[in-house]
Amino acid sequence: IGDPTSSRASPAAPGRPEDRWSPVQTDRVVSELEFALVGADPDPIVVAAHLRYDVHDPFAVCVSFDAGAADRIEWTFARELLERGLWQPAGEGDVHVSPKGARLVLSLCSPSGRAILETSRGPVAEFVTRTQRLVPAGHEAAFIDLDRELAALLS
Repeated sequence: IGDPTSSRASPAAPGRPEDRWSPVQTDRVVSELEFALVGADPDPIVVAAHLRYDVHDPFAVCVSFDAGAADRIEWTFARELLERGLWQPAGEGDVHVSPKGARLVLSLCSPSGRAILETSRGPVAEFVTRTQRLVPAGHEAAFIDLDRELAALLS
């Protein structure tokens, strides 16, 4: 579900005659999903989650898991990792994504433990497609506001 709150401009698709700036209808993509927490128990635990993408951080996606009450657990990682993981095992370090038939496996590792979660690949693929409509792959750098990032670093 997009949030049409921005009138930010974005570059037109490269290689087209209308290579000019055009308005973007939104600056975020959010999808609500359910993940199954895979463990030793034969009945997986279902965990509600949000996948989020913001053009102001064009290289990253965030997945936020409902951890009960008002708590949420958030992981931020490369959009490219999520995209590659739809089709082949991808990831190094703490985050790994891989296809498993019609499912997608997300493996997260932190000092406090490891979680293996599964969800349907279709909604994740649609999420990635929607993010690429906002910021085409390979054009992320054009969406970085260097002045804003520098001000944030210096504040």
